[in-house]
Amino acid sequence: MSHLRIPKNWTIQRSTPFFTTDNVPPALLTHHNTAAEVFGQLCVMEGTVTYFGFADEHATEPEIRVVINAGQFATSPPQYWHRIELSDDAQFNINFWSDSDKSNQKMFNSKK
Repeated sequence: MSHLRIPKNWTIQRSTPFFTTDNVPPALLTHHNTAAEVFGQLCVMEGTVTYFGFADEHATEPEIRVVINAGQFATSPPQYWHRIELSDDAQFNINFWSDSDKSNQKMFNSKK
C-alpha cells in the first residue's frame, strides 16, 4: 500500500504547504479520500506520520496502517478512505497528482 504506483503520464496538480501539529487541517485527521482520478503523495520531512486506510467511509477499523518516517513518502490512490496521525515533531506536505488539469477542482473529500 505504501507505494502504489502513480501512472507515469500523471503530473503534480497542486502541493500543500508544510503541515505540523499546529496547522494540520482537521479534515486530514478524520476519514477523507482523494478525489476521483487524483493520487495523493504524502511526503514526511520530519518526525512520523501514520496513515490509516479504510475499506469505505463507514469503516471504523483500518485495513491498512503505514508508518511514514522522515525522508519517506507514501501514496494514496483515488477515492480511497483514510486518515492520518502525526508525531509531535512531524512536518509533511501532500502532492496531488492527476493526468489532467484539476487546478480548479477539489483534491479530496471529507466524510459527510
